[in-house]
Amino acid sequence: MGSISEWLRAHPLVPYIRQSDYAVRRPWKYGDRRLLDYLLVYVQEGECRFHADGEDYLLTQGDICLIQPGSLTRLEGMTDTITPYAHLDLFYNPNREEGFPTRAGQTDVTPYGHLMQPRLNDMPGVDIPVRLRPSKPVHFRDTMLKMIACWLGQDPLGEVKAQHMAAELALAILEDHVDQRSLQTNALPALNWITSFLSFHIAEPLTVSMMAERAHLSPSRFNDVFKSRFGMSPHRYLLQLRIHHARELLATSSYDQAQVAEYCGFADIHHFSKAFKRHTGLTPGDYRKQAADARQEL
Repeated sequence: MGSISEWLRAHPLVPYIRQSDYAVRRPWKYGDRRLLDYLLVYVQEGECRFHADGEDYLLTQGDICLIQPGSLTRLEGMTDTITPYAHLDLFYNPNREEGFPTRAGQTDVTPYGHLMQPRLNDMPGVDIPVRLRPSKPVHFRDTMLKMIACWLGQDPLGEVKAQHMAAELALAILEDHVDQRSLQTNALPALNWITSFLSFHIAEPLTVSMMAERAHLSPSRFNDVFKSRFGMSPHRYLLQLRIHHARELLATSSYDQAQVAEYCGFADIHHFSKAFKRHTGLTPGDYRKQAADARQEL
């Protein structure tokens, strides 16, 4: 995919914490395994050696690390440690409740490919290291600890708060590692709001200039972006929405044609009738009669 916007539309950011704890332990080891989800670890006390994707990382008090899905990893606590952690999905997967933190020895996770999370580093222009250096380390640490506390509380609202804080942490990581210039130049402006906007204002005399202003673009630029996204001009797209709405009202309501024309944003009944027949091949009256006949046959 060519842009961060496109990537995020295909992979909605909806965190799901699978397992989390404060992990107070004496020296410990966890053998080789390949992750299906994300592992976020804060070394609160002690020293650890983490191996991920062929590299060793010596982690000491205050370090934060993120190991991404698909990584082959081996973990060791070299001293007594306190290592608050979370196994979590960052991106929505309808099968997420089937997911699990892989166990020592599970290096071939091919049978679980449908549970594998997308990697942040697969996003265009993103390269997040294992050892994180948050721009606001205290806030990041505190948010992570609050997230774990909320999740461990097993209170329904606490779990919602925990997922919300997981999203906040994911956003902080992205903000620290995405080139802001790429957000401005790497993609066409997103118009994911446009259908709702047009539907809400469908009865109003909308113009391309009004839509362009809402999108913070010039009218000519808005036209180009809109055509690239929807395959047609804004005017044609809006007209299709109005005709669709008119068909629904004619088929399901008792509004007269003048009211239907008004509710669908046509200037007058003549303009409405002409546009409706051009697009459907029927006059509004004939369409209503045809819809009524079809209902009687059911």
